[in-house]
Amino acid sequence: MLSVLIPAHNEEDCIEKTITKINNVLKRNKISYEILVINDGSTDKTEKILKSLIPKIKELRYLNNEPPNGYGRAVTKGLRNFKGDYVVITMADLSDNPEDIVKFYREIVKGYDCIFGSRFIKGGETLNYPYHKLILNRITNSIIRFLFMIRYNDVTNAFKMYKRETIQGLEPLLSKQFNLTVELPLKAIVRGYSYKILPNSWEGRKKGVSKLKIREMGSRYFFIILYCLLEKWLSRGDYKKKI
Repeated sequence: MLSVLIPAHNEEDCIEKTITKINNVLKRNKISYEILVINDGSTDKTEKILKSLIPKIKELRYLNNEPPNGYGRAVTKGLRNFKGDYVVITMADLSDNPEDIVKFYREIVKGYDCIFGSRFIKGGETLNYPYHKLILNRITNSIIRFLFMIRYNDVTNAFKMYKRETIQGLEPLLSKQFNLTVELPLKAIVRGYSYKILPNSWEGRKKGVSKLKIREMGSRYFFIILYCLLEKWLSRGDYKKKI
């Protein structure tokens, strides 16, 4: 079974559309699934909308993430409560294409531990990406590639899929905010989990407000990159995947 994990904070403008589209795509492709939404301290109608959808979509459930809130805390709560054999992390604003979930699932069941999305390889796509964020994205990913000597060029991309056993092997999770999008793949790579990189599409939100604040996240990204780098250099394989 596949778990679709959606962290949501004040997403009343788009959460129903996101859930409905994901539900329709997975049902049409006859994939066994659940949709798990982590309501991350929303103060708008997000929870009310989730409650109204549950009688209509039997695969949907939600959990409230108690304060302190934050993207990383919400995703971590979901990663410790999902029921599937695999889990994909996707955004509540429908910036990720639900059809890519199916594509990733078809690959991970072949035996991979992780499937990583890249918007910057052949077949990938970005629409309505703010230019200043795009430049920072490419600089940050280039630094990560250089430090870790990897070919993967979109580590900061949140859209990724993991086996249950992989998630268990990445504990303890430290990131409380969006830097979790970097911690998960870097730990998986450093700890020897197998992965495949697939192109995915991303479109900037049309409604609501972006939760990613660049000024607040700089030091947090640097911290987790350094943490994973130290593990790579100094852990002597203590956290490596057991063969």
